[in-house]
Amino acid sequence: MRVLGLETSCDETGLAIFDSNQRHQANQGLVGQVLYSQIALHATYGGVVPELASRDHIRKLVPLLTQLLTECHLKKTDIDAIAFTKGPGLVGALMTGALFGRSLALALDIPAIGVHHMEGHLLAPLLGQNPPDFPFVALLVSGGHTMLVAVEGIGQYHILGESIDDAAGECFDKAAKMLDLPYPGGPNIAKLAQTGNPLAYALPRPMLGRGLDFSFSGMKTAVHNLIKDHATDINNPADAQTRADIAASFQHAVVDTLVKKCVKALQQTGMKRLVIAGGVSANQQLRQSLADALIKMSATVHYAPPALCTDNGAMIAFAGWQRLAAGQHDDLAVSCLPRWDMTSLPAL
Repeated sequence: MRVLGLETSCDETGLAIFDSNQRHQANQGLVGQVLYSQIALHATYGGVVPELASRDHIRKLVPLLTQLLTECHLKKTDIDAIAFTKGPGLVGALMTGALFGRSLALALDIPAIGVHHMEGHLLAPLLGQNPPDFPFVALLVSGGHTMLVAVEGIGQYHILGESIDDAAGECFDKAAKMLDLPYPGGPNIAKLAQTGNPLAYALPRPMLGRGLDFSFSGMKTAVHNLIKDHATDINNPADAQTRADIAASFQHAVVDTLVKKCVKALQQTGMKRLVIAGGVSANQQLRQSLADALIKMSATVHYAPPALCTDNGAMIAFAGWQRLAAGQHDDLAVSCLPRWDMTSLPAL
């Protein structure tokens, strides 16, 4: 089954084709993918502007589909099914992909299914060279979500903890903006932190002793106070080390919080496999700290391939195939769910 995946939940327009007949080949079934990022569009505003995101998805979907089919040497009639992101996300952005995908499926007389964005992220590591077996604990960490999930199988999810305010990636974006760094904040904070001292400033680790929920708003406020009390002019070379130290201390605090919560989740569930997915999973400091912590408890950590860490169509195509193969599909009515509880998904 060849499945076209469409991802339009936020500021990336991602399309991909997954072929289940190639599942055990070197490409893990991923025939091809294209991705258009709206970073330059939103950088001026320091974050995603929903209306601009929706309009840009509309502008790029058709040319990206044409590009994908050309690169894969396929025609539209070679597609067997379509999977689109149904939620959670920005409702206007979700509707563009859902309407495009459902209309195309109707025209081609093929099934279509709406996919949960975070289930796509959660299953993306299964497309890697070292896919984990079930069960495992998953840390889903991105600009919009930070949550720990116990995964017994596809659709068998139990939320262990989640952020009660800002997501980790959102906190990176806001800290970067306070340091006059461009959007997105994650990679720019990490780059600045390379020359900084992670122990220069003691930043809070909120809620470490309170279960498995997260809170990052206090950390953001602490960075704001640091910047207010120290000279951090981006145009003054004398302030460069202070800026680097603040970035390194902030990154260290976020990573330390995530790692300790992951270790606690593994101990609480008795599981020995950890899956990290979402844009923040590309952070090298997080990867190194997790590797160091998990080796002490004989646990393993699994990531999505680098190209599948951020939002992409491949994870939607793969998650959609899993459910289509189980006989699930959506009817002609198009609906999107900006908020969608993962635990409500049916088990396969």
